[in-house]
Order: sequence, then structure tokens, then C-alpha cells
Amino acid sequence: MGSIGFSLFSPKLYKTPGYGGGATAVATMAYPAVGATGCATKSNLGFKSLMESFTVDIHRADGRQLNVPLIAPFTIATSRLEGVENVAVRVELSNGCVGWGEAPILPFVTAEDQNTALKKAGEACEFLKKSEAMSFGDVLREIGQLLPGHEFASVRAGVEMAVIDAVATSIGTPLWRFFGGVSNTITTDITIPIVSPTEAGQLASKYHKQGFKTLKLKVGKDLNADIEVLQAIRMAHPHCQFILDANEGYTSSEAIQVLEKLHEMEVTPILFEQPVHRDDWEGLGHVTRVAKTKYGVSVAADESCRSLADVKEIVKRQLADVINIKLAKVGVLGALEIIDLAKDSGLDLMIGGMVETRLAMGFAGHLAAGLGGFKFIDLDTPLLLSEDPVFEGYEVSGPTYKFTNARGHGGFLHWDNIAW
Repeated sequence: MGSIGFSLFSPKLYKTPGYGGGATAVATMAYPAVGATGCATKSNLGFKSLMESFTVDIHRADGRQLNVPLIAPFTIATSRLEGVENVAVRVELSNGCVGWGEAPILPFVTAEDQNTALKKAGEACEFLKKSEAMSFGDVLREIGQLLPGHEFASVRAGVEMAVIDAVATSIGTPLWRFFGGVSNTITTDITIPIVSPTEAGQLASKYHKQGFKTLKLKVGKDLNADIEVLQAIRMAHPHCQFILDANEGYTSSEAIQVLEKLHEMEVTPILFEQPVHRDDWEGLGHVTRVAKTKYGVSVAADESCRSLADVKEIVKRQLADVINIKLAKVGVLGALEIIDLAKDSGLDLMIGGMVETRLAMGFAGHLAAGLGGFKFIDLDTPLLLSEDPVFEGYEVSGPTYKFTNARGHGGFLHWDNIAW
């Protein structure tokens, strides 16, 4: 795949990571035109304009386990992780250009476990390898039909990422430019999971020294313990902004009680994320109204937003102020549809993820930087891993990520080092 029709002006050679982590020479062209096959060094062509005009011909496609330990266990209201157990996807086009994706797995949040994700990714990859060349848009639509709905959203996102990355690499443009080129930097918050007040204070102090201005605090298991943790964080990092993320853990009355206690402490979070169960639409709307009118706090829908239909309902009933975009919930194409609707409806945008490496989180970062318009950035989980399996990619300076002019994602795995 990658039969694009470029005339050969000033051909150059790029090196792309091969199956063993080595490099494969790929002929590239400087100027898009009709007629040849290969990878371009530079192009102003964007995502939507290439959907029907770019022909994709996939030569190889594989999915493998991507297991990475965490620095410390990651506990939220609904689950606890000791390490990442995701699925990596590698797609290689017939022109030699390679794309990378990642299907994140988070128990009780994503519908898939790792075994299911690996199986479904394998089926999708096998289909893509056997398919005739087709338009970029048709490839993405086929992926959507093979991996439909929320049930396979994370795998769909991983395969979509890999194909989109390969296409961006083929035309010689970084993903952040591919998605619009608004910016090449983002600034993320960093998450403090559910821990003791002492641990929370230590983490807040550490992150303060690293330059993080916004802390995201996981809450929702024990209201009184949550308040104690908040007090410890304020002692350690008194000037930080913070986001509360209950991950569906509170009832609506408990959520409002938390806001009342924080108000008494003269503390106002900049965001209250998913305070109630995802199906408690009435509770979500009630918390949103009270939080905004009485305390000046915005409420974000996360787990309650798993489809375009969910967002339409949120807009219609004014159930939240912010939509949290996560590619693993709705896929890449689904996310772009939701972003358009949210912007048109006057809702603010947040971008987040599951517990991911710099593959998936980097893709989401490219998308957020390229599109622009995201008020809240929560793309921190690679900073919580004890190892980084991704080579090259975006540059990290404390909370700031800078995306380079490298083609596509810019990061890659040494594929032979990834478990079958």
C-alpha cells in the first residue's frame, strides 16, 4: 500500500525502521504529482484531502503484545494496574513506509482484554495484508467494519493509528502537520493515582520540582480519604491547579459534597472529570449544573462519552461542559467526528488516554497539537512507566512535549524485541 501517484522530482532516501529495528531504504519524492509510487519528503496535503485521493497498498501488518512495567501500581476508582499490557500494531506499505499503532488495555474501561485485542488486531492485519490496494478512506472504513463500536474501539484505534502513521510517513509529513499544523507542542498535566496522603504529598512535591503546574488527582473510592489526600497535595504544592477524576466513583450527592468541602478549604479545581457512573445521565447533569453555578467548576464527560450518539445526548441535554477525547474509546475517525461536534456545540475539549506508551500517547499528542483547541491535556502515562520501549519520537521537557519534523509519528519500536 502506498501507491500514491507522485512524480519523481529530486528523489531522496529515507531510512525507516525494519522488522529487526534496522533501517530499510525508501525512495522519496519532493513534490506531489500524479504518476509514480513511493514516499514523499514534503507535502501540504492533509488528512481529509487524502481520504479518497491516496491509494494504500499494505505489504505487511502485525500485532504483538506490548508489556511494560509501571514505576508504581496505578490505582483508580474502578481498577488497579501493575503494568501496561497493551497491543502494538505495525503496518508496512508496499513502498516500504512503516506506521505504528497501539491498542491500550485498561480493565473495566476498555471493552477488550489483551488476548481479545491481540486476536482482533491479528484478524484485521490479516485482512489488510490480503486486500487489494484501495483508497486511504476505504481502508479506514474497512477497519471500522471489521472492528465496530465500543466493543473493539481500542483495537480499532491501534490499527487506524498504524495506517494513518504509514500514510503520513509516505507523504513525508509529521502527524501534527497532517492533522492541521496548528502547533507542534503541548503541555500536559500529570496524574496522582489513588494513594495514601503521605504518598500523594511526596508525588506532588516531586512533580512541582519537575515543573508541572496541573495535577490530576484520582478520587472516587473513599470520600473522606480523598479529602485528606487533597489537603496533603495542597501542603506540598500549594499553587498547583488540579483536576479531580472520579472515574465514575461517586454518587451525585457525594460529588457535590466533595466540591462543598473543597470550597470550605478555599480550593477550586479547574475540572471535575466523570463524577458519577457513566449511565447516570441525570446525576451527571445535576453535578454539572451545581458545579458550574455554585462553585464555578467545569465538569467533563469521559466514560459517559463512548460514541458520537453519547455526545449528541450530552449536547442536547447540557449534561457536561467538557468532552474528554480518548482514541481508545472511539477510534481515530470516531474521535475526529466527536471533536467537530463538540467544537460546533460550544463544548470545551480535553484529550486523554488509558495507560499507554509513547506510541499511542504520542499519536494523541500529535492530533491535539495539530488540530488545536484542546483546553485540557492529559497525556502523561508514559511518564509513569519504568521503561520506555519507544525509540525517538517527541521530545519531553517536564510537562512540555515537542513534536519534531520527523515524518509521521517519529517514534518506533524495535519489532524483534516485542513479544509474539
